[in-house]
Amino acid sequence: MDALRALAILGVVLGHWLVTALVAQDGGLHTASPLQHLPWLAPVSWLFQTLAVFFLVGGRVATHSLASARGRGGTYASWLRARLTRLLRPVAALLGLWSVAAVPLLLTGAPLSTIHTLLKLALSPLWFLLVFAALTAATPLVARLNPLWPLAVVLHVDVLRFGLHLGPSWLGWANLAAGWLVPYTLGAAWARGELRSRRSAWVLLLGGTAATALLITCGGYPASMVGVPGAAISNLNPPTLAAVTFGLAQCGLALLLRDRLRRAMARPLAWAATAFVNLSAMTIFLWHQTAMMATTATGLPAGRLPGLHTPPDSVAWVGFRLAWLPVFALALAVCWTAFRHHEQGPARPRNRTSHVVRRHVPPARSSRHA
Repeated sequence: MDALRALAILGVVLGHWLVTALVAQDGGLHTASPLQHLPWLAPVSWLFQTLAVFFLVGGRVATHSLASARGRGGTYASWLRARLTRLLRPVAALLGLWSVAAVPLLLTGAPLSTIHTLLKLALSPLWFLLVFAALTAATPLVARLNPLWPLAVVLHVDVLRFGLHLGPSWLGWANLAAGWLVPYTLGAAWARGELRSRRSAWVLLLGGTAATALLITCGGYPASMVGVPGAAISNLNPPTLAAVTFGLAQCGLALLLRDRLRRAMARPLAWAATAFVNLSAMTIFLWHQTAMMATTATGLPAGRLPGLHTPPDSVAWVGFRLAWLPVFALALAVCWTAFRHHEQGPARPRNRTSHVVRRHVPPARSSRHA
C-alpha cells in the first residue's frame, strides 16, 4: 500500500512538472502546456495521471483503519480527527506563505494576471485534498457501497452533458464526488477481501482499457487524461466517464502488481525510499508546484531560459524541460526541509523505536543471526 501511494504521488508531481509551463510574455507569466502544441504527447498523461491509484489506496486504508479503531473501542470522531489532522495540517503553511507572498507582488505592480496564474497553480492541489477529506469523512457510509453506483452516476451525467446536451452548466461537477468515489469504493472492497483474485484485477484492467479506448475513439473524449488549456472538454476538471474508466484500468494494474511490489518492499533500500515519500506525501504534493514556480521566478533575471520560460511548442522544449526536472526536485527538497514538520508533527522521543526501522529488523533466532 505504501508503494502504491508513493508511486501515485510521484506520478502526479512529475506529470505536473512535465505538462505545465509558465511562459514569460508581455511582462508577465502565463500558463501553457506542451499538450496544446504537441497532442501526440497525450500518452504522457496516461503514465502520470495516477490519482485513481491514490483514491484506491485511500479507500482501502481508511476502511481498514476505521474497522481497527472500532475494534479497539475508539470512536468515529477520534478516528476522523486523527486522519484529517495529518491530511490538512500542512495546508496552513501553504496558505500562509502564499498569503504573505501575494502582498509584495501586488505592491511591486505585478500584473494581476500573473498573480492569478501563480496563486491558481500553487493552490490547485487543494481541490484534491478537499475531495479526499470529504470521502474520508464519509467512509462509514460508503465503505460498503458498490462501485457500480457512483459509476452509474458518472455515466448518466455524461450522457446528459455530451449526448443529450441537457442539464444546467454545473451538472458536470456532480462527477467530482462520484468520479473519485469509484476508486475509493474499490479500495473499500479490497479491504473487505473482495478483490483478492487476479481475475477481478484483469477484469478491471482490460475492461477499463477497452472502455477508455472506445470513449476516446468513438465518443469524442480527449485523449489527454489531464486538462489542456483552451480545450473544449477536460477529462479531469471535472472528471469525465473516460477519466473514470481509465482509473478502473489503473486500479486493475495496481492490483496485479501488488505481489511484486510486496516482494520489492522487502528490500531495505526500496522500503526506505518508499517510507520517506509516505512520511512526507502531503508536503511533497502541496509544495511541488511552488518549487517549480520558485525555480521559474529565480531564472527570470537570466532571460527567457529554454524549457523554463519559453512556449512549450517543440520537441526541443520537452528535452530542455527534462533537464530542468532535477532543479525542480532540488527546490522541492528545500520546501520539504522548511515545511515537513507541519505534516510529521513533533519529533519522536529518542527512546521510541521507529516503525520504519522495525519493519526491516528480523526476529533474532540466534545470537549469530542477531
